Amino acid sequence: MLPLTDTYQRKFYYLRLSITDVCNFRCTYCLPNGYQRNKDRASFLSVNELERVAKAFGQLGTTKIRLTGGEPSMRRDFSDIIAAIHQQPTIKQIAMTTNGYRLAKEASHWRAAGLGAVNVSLDSLDARQFHQITGQNKFSDVMAGIDACLEAGFPVVKINVVLMKHITQQLAAFLAWIKHRPLQLRFIELMETGEGSDYFAQHHLSGENLRRQLLQQGWQLAQREPDAGPAQIFTHPDYQGQIGLIMPYDKNFCDSCNRLRVSAVGKLHLCLFGEQGIELRDLLQSEAQQASLQARIQSSLVQKKQTHFLHQGITGMASSLSYIGG
Repeated sequence: MLPLTDTYQRKFYYLRLSITDVCNFRCTYCLPNGYQRNKDRASFLSVNELERVAKAFGQLGTTKIRLTGGEPSMRRDFSDIIAAIHQQPTIKQIAMTTNGYRLAKEASHWRAAGLGAVNVSLDSLDARQFHQITGQNKFSDVMAGIDACLEAGFPVVKINVVLMKHITQQLAAFLAWIKHRPLQLRFIELMETGEGSDYFAQHHLSGENLRRQLLQQGWQLAQREPDAGPAQIFTHPDYQGQIGLIMPYDKNFCDSCNRLRVSAVGKLHLCLFGEQGIELRDLLQSEAQQASLQARIQSSLVQKKQTHFLHQGITGMASSLSYIGG
């Protein structure tokens, strides 16, 4: 099956599938006031509905699905969701993005269910600063969870660090931490959202200076894989770990877009910063609707814009990054 392709000839091998927008952390750049339950919000997709999403995208050429939230492990049926998607033969990799609070206890179980890669959010190596950023005193739990992922044999363990002004003071510590650990440390530029404009103005830091610094220190840019995310990956002969740099404000960032998103309530989002989303849930109620579901997904791609328009300060429908999986 040929991959989904938009009018700009970008191919989409990668689906970010949100399964909840609930999160138990209160990160300053995402949910500073904590999760606010919307009583009018539809229920989250069931295991069967999620399995039909995975099947439809898999038959349209998707090879990688990342389970996101909110915090995806807040779902009590998370292992069942992994197992259901793992049954789809065309999906070659199932990944998750997590705040890491359950990893120490569950990493080996999720690995057995079919999870193949883990991204852990970790914005500081200082326990006190971690508490300030996340609102949770769980630094040791997250660090234990990262070790548990390595022990469970995950072939890919990535650490997501939102690039903010305080991070430059900790760069040496982060680099020392990955020198003898097979982790991919990913610095992600802070992105502006509808509710985070003031925070963005205070804390945003361009990744360009960091890229120059890495190159000066002997880090080398690696070749990008077809189903990889948007990170520029750097390797160094003296380091077991790698560095990833995600710069959404780079002028060519959207040229290599290869991902689509489905929200936890069943809407297809062509861009993290797009508008209201395209309804899929009405076509997720039975196997007999699969052909119609695939046709709607394919036809929707003509609406995908060439860029996200962040440079113009347009943040679209993303009030916070937790809403459609960041």
